[in-house]
Amino acid sequence: MIEAGGPRRTARVGLAAANPRTAARVRLLAGAAIAVGFMQIACAKVAPATDTTAVRASPPTTVATPASPSTAAADSATQVAMRNVNFYIIPNAALRIRRLRGDFRSLKGGPILFDDKTAFVIDLDYAEIGLNGNDLTTLMNNHIFAYPGAPLKRLKIHTSGSQVVQSGIMHKILDIPFEITADVSVTPEGLIKLHPVKTRILGVNGNDLMRAFNLSLEKILDLSKAKGVTVKGNDLFLDPVKILPPPAITGHATAIRIDGDELVQTFGSIGAKPPLIPPDTSQGAYMYYKGGTLRFGKLLMLDADMEIEDLRPTGFFSFSLDQYQKQLVAGYERTLANGGLLVYMLGVEKLGSSSGAAGPPKN
Repeated sequence: MIEAGGPRRTARVGLAAANPRTAARVRLLAGAAIAVGFMQIACAKVAPATDTTAVRASPPTTVATPASPSTAAADSATQVAMRNVNFYIIPNAALRIRRLRGDFRSLKGGPILFDDKTAFVIDLDYAEIGLNGNDLTTLMNNHIFAYPGAPLKRLKIHTSGSQVVQSGIMHKILDIPFEITADVSVTPEGLIKLHPVKTRILGVNGNDLMRAFNLSLEKILDLSKAKGVTVKGNDLFLDPVKILPPPAITGHATAIRIDGDELVQTFGSIGAKPPLIPPDTSQGAYMYYKGGTLRFGKLLMLDADMEIEDLRPTGFFSFSLDQYQKQLVAGYERTLANGGLLVYMLGVEKLGSSSGAAGPPKN
């Protein structure tokens, strides 16, 4: 990605080679523009940003009196276990689930509706979930800061060793290219803390520049409309469940680490709930649903017992709530002796592949 400041810097190099006096004037004018912008920000008396994001969705506390046994089953939770699943929440952004144990609960009563992402919540008892640079970049640009007048835009995020690097455009009076390198940790409240250790603003030392004008990110950035992001001083705080689009998720982040190109979050504790063992343990990637009532498409499953696997396993199983029907059509299901279902779906990234989908094995 080419930042807005890149071409200008290249132009300066050419000027410097051709005419040192002209290059000096250009640098002086650029510095003056930055100074004027920061002086206007400092005089604007920007109020500290407050987090006005919607309260995290939670299961209803009251349930209507069931009219029949099937309704009672519909209103109960569905236990879930996942392993090695890329769970796509929006196009090009997935929760890279290494392990998950929790429950699916309806927010509207009745069965869990796979066709309505706003109708259920995922309660995490324990989970290890990764987000790579592309996932975070997509979430930042297409969800968290996807509103008119957002203070940050054209964001790009990647990992570097044990740190996270975020670059983009800071919009406040002027559009200013920036790059922030930050340490990552989890607060006792379960928030992801990004603590800047290096800041570059239009190619100069951002820390020195902000100190010179008695500024901080808190004074510069109005994050009141951002989803799940707040700022205090120069530290950014991300609520790991509020920054995500539906379906709603509840859980408490207890640890975070960088593993390769992924920011891996740990929720809860591994012994919070007994293991949920799927019928087929031969595959390393699966989703397993047990109990309650599930509805996907026209299929309604009471007292659910369903395991979903990749039709052509190649590591992680990629699943999308937006495209699961296409994945289902490309695969098949098998009824087990206990009435449960073993469903083989084609990984979402394999849809439309030249090799096509395989049918059920012939006995």
